Amino acid sequence: PFEEDEKNPAVWFLDHNYVDTMRDMFKKVNAKERIVGWYHNGPKLRSSDLQISELFKRYTPNPVLVVIDVQPKAIGIPTDAYFAVEDIHDDGTAATKTFEHVPSEIGAEEAEEIGVEHLLRDIKDNSVGTLATRVTHQLTSLRGLAERLAEIRAYLQQVLDDKLPVNSEIIQNLQDIFNLLPNLAIPDDASAFTVQTNDEYALIYVSAMARSIIALHDLINNKIENRQAELEADAKENETKAQPEVEAK
Repeated sequence: PFEEDEKNPAVWFLDHNYVDTMRDMFKKVNAKERIVGWYHNGPKLRSSDLQISELFKRYTPNPVLVVIDVQPKAIGIPTDAYFAVEDIHDDGTAATKTFEHVPSEIGAEEAEEIGVEHLLRDIKDNSVGTLATRVTHQLTSLRGLAERLAEIRAYLQQVLDDKLPVNSEIIQNLQDIFNLLPNLAIPDDASAFTVQTNDEYALIYVSAMARSIIALHDLINNKIENRQAELEADAKENETKAQPEVEAK
């Protein structure tokens, strides 16, 4: 639990007892787990983050700060990780603490992945077709690819303008990426890619049509069953009304 004065960010409160209690509870469940840092919902760094990181050194020597954007707008994982490092000034002044960004990724153990798969299977939206879901995923992937290519282009342009030094490791990775790209200048390769793509699109189209026909078929059967049920109910009601009339006569 954390509270901060809206008018003065320098005034804040962190519940150490809660952190200690949660740490002791997690140790009872899994003694191998260790506290490696802390997080907040950002979306950016705050002025009090360095002071909080100093407090978390009682749990780990070099705590990691993870800033989580709960309303992400960019493509990619909505997290940024930072380490607190000392910034040594060339003018001889005292060193100051600052945050250094470190690359991060989100992963899960096998048991957690299985649990998430079962959860997603239970909350699957049946109103959204698999075709629409697949197109949405492909669109998201293409947007992410466009952003990565833009970053590569901006880096190479800065290298050409002598704004950044040449990094041989990055250049080697880029060369590996380009080597993995297919050579579409060869007619046979281009024809093979076209045939495979058309086959995949044909399969998606046929699957979508089959699903639509099955859904319409089920709808018609449902209407027929409802109509028969209504007729049977009307017939029973007429029989019930006719019996008192016969007894009266």
